[in-house]
Amino acid sequence: MYYNVIIINIKLFKKMEKNNEKIYGNLFGTINLLNEEHLDVILSTINKEYSIYYLVEAVKAAHKRGAFTIGESEIISKSIRVLSKEE
Repeated sequence: MYYNVIIINIKLFKKMEKNNEKIYGNLFGTINLLNEEHLDVILSTINKEYSIYYLVEAVKAAHKRGAFTIGESEIISKSIRVLSKEE
């Protein structure tokens, strides 16, 4: 499920490196944005698979910033594992 998103991001990053482009921004500490249009593409192509991916990345970023209690982290961690399983 997340494999396709990772491949797309790797391809975009390689293209960016080849063209000596700078990173425009970053989402959740894991998703680099090439430019403002890249964000528009992300927003216009969100489907169920991408929605789950972005939500998981957002929760991971919030956890790294200390946004959750230990109990909340346990529930979120289990939920991410359940959602991340290949169907």
